[in-house]
Amino acid sequence: MSSIFGDQKSLRASDRLELEKLSEKRTRGAEIIDLDLARRAGKLAARTNKQIAFLIGRDGRIEQTIIGNKDRLYLPDLGRYRLDMTRLRRLRLVVFVPDAEPRLVDHYSDLPGAVRDKGLHLSERLVRALPFPDDFLTDLEKLRLDALLLVALRSDGSPGPVSFAHLVPVLARQKFEEARERRGLKLLYARELSEISMDFSEFISDLEAEISKSIVRQFDTKGDKAVLVGAYTSGGAEAAASMEELKELAFTAGLNVCDVIVQRRKSLDPRTVIGQGKVEQLTLQCLQLGVDLVIFDRELSPSQLRSITNMTELRILDRSMLILDIFAQRAKSSEGRLQVELAQLKYSLPRLTEKDSGLSRLSGGIGGRGPGETKLEVSRRRVRDRLSELEKRIDKVAAQRGLRRSRRQERGVPVTAIIGYTNAGKSTLLNALTKGDVFVENKLFATLDPSSRRMRFPNEREVIFVDTVGFIRELPEELVNAFRATLEEVGEADLLLQLVDASNPDFRKQIEVVQNTLSDLEFGEKPRILIFNKIDLLSDFELRALLNNYPGAMGVSAFQRRGFEQLILRIQSELQQSFTGLDPARFLTAGIDEER
Repeated sequence: MSSIFGDQKSLRASDRLELEKLSEKRTRGAEIIDLDLARRAGKLAARTNKQIAFLIGRDGRIEQTIIGNKDRLYLPDLGRYRLDMTRLRRLRLVVFVPDAEPRLVDHYSDLPGAVRDKGLHLSERLVRALPFPDDFLTDLEKLRLDALLLVALRSDGSPGPVSFAHLVPVLARQKFEEARERRGLKLLYARELSEISMDFSEFISDLEAEISKSIVRQFDTKGDKAVLVGAYTSGGAEAAASMEELKELAFTAGLNVCDVIVQRRKSLDPRTVIGQGKVEQLTLQCLQLGVDLVIFDRELSPSQLRSITNMTELRILDRSMLILDIFAQRAKSSEGRLQVELAQLKYSLPRLTEKDSGLSRLSGGIGGRGPGETKLEVSRRRVRDRLSELEKRIDKVAAQRGLRRSRRQERGVPVTAIIGYTNAGKSTLLNALTKGDVFVENKLFATLDPSSRRMRFPNEREVIFVDTVGFIRELPEELVNAFRATLEEVGEADLLLQLVDASNPDFRKQIEVVQNTLSDLEFGEKPRILIFNKIDLLSDFELRALLNNYPGAMGVSAFQRRGFEQLILRIQSELQQSFTGLDPARFLTAGIDEER
């Protein structure tokens, strides 16, 4: 016999006995519900003036019987929302609603041929039936039930109009956009239960197969799938630029972006950023898309991260966590890996939460002493110990770098650091200037480990160019602190070449971000040349207008090696003590001695 969930105490003994007998009934596989079971359940629901529902398995057995009140019915806990997205729950929910006639509204039951061919013959005319409550539709989507059937009961308890709903396959992205307007569900209506002439077993088997094919076909790609979420209080242009950058970060991390959700608010929700209702929609959207990863375009506080994770049961990342993950993927040198690990641990320490509720927390003092450290406390202590170890090792690296810098200074070798926003073309410029082979890729943060190239000229004069990690808006403070050994190269440089991607429509904001970051690092007073890269993508008119707006700036194309002679003259002028008398034409053809 199935278990009974709900308030049974308000039932008479005879009604409880009848409910137990109904729970033992079985529906044949071809039926959505046995008609005799429906009639008896309807009589009982009308007599008790309570909603009665059954969760029926595909074998026709009633897995659970649920009793509510006249207006509402709550489902028992069926476990986590997340299932294999190619499969359904193998349970259908049938609800009998008493005294439903005053609540009936007009519906037009639109049956596409694909459904009609499977034997589902409902009236295509105007039908008065029950509307679907939002909480029932939410349960259908979240729990991935096979189907939902609402049976409106007449005053005498006999079954009346029915409302039938099921999930729809995601056939293609453009079709899904239309389906999403109807919450990814198909809603159908009939005047009588007997009008649903269908083989339910065959119908649900075919539907599940279509859902499986559509998900595999749509998302048969390598890498994790993600939904991006942006909540902004500022203007549209700035928000759009920030979201585009988040897309680029996701691409760099190897993610497949399945959807983007943007919300504009007067103020952000302090608990969930986007509000509880929007979190609910986000959860349903991810379930429809088969996505379990959500990335917010902002830094989430530990409490926000915890709240959103608990509400959605999805993996939640923020912008900073995504950047840290990219750094972890791309750091190659031992120094780079140390710096990334340090940044990750500093970021994760305040976000560690207790997972094992069975372990007691220590509060200290009389009456507060427990059996020992909890798992959470042990984790935090280990993180702090590891942080201390990493900081010592990075300090050692910084000392080694300082030694190398002091040797260069003793030899009088000037250093020029190439700085700029991520993906501005810094490594390409370094390679073009020095005929080097620094790794170049059209992705954000292609360079994490600093590279230097020493150039020696026929008169034995040298200059060292240093390629640095790119800056980005809202760069996590933990990353700035962790990469201080690398950024010290910028502080010790004699000249900064600030490279800007002139083809990026948001280049003004990127210039501002770099300048603000330099000021925060107290490097703002360093001699600097502003260089607009990728001028091959601009017209002559656009280039002239750009340079007129930024007096003293230069335009080059690192890819085509355009504007280099003027750039070398400018560098030579800025570093005249090192480059006195050097012919820039000879500079461009000089031999190269590389140094990492």
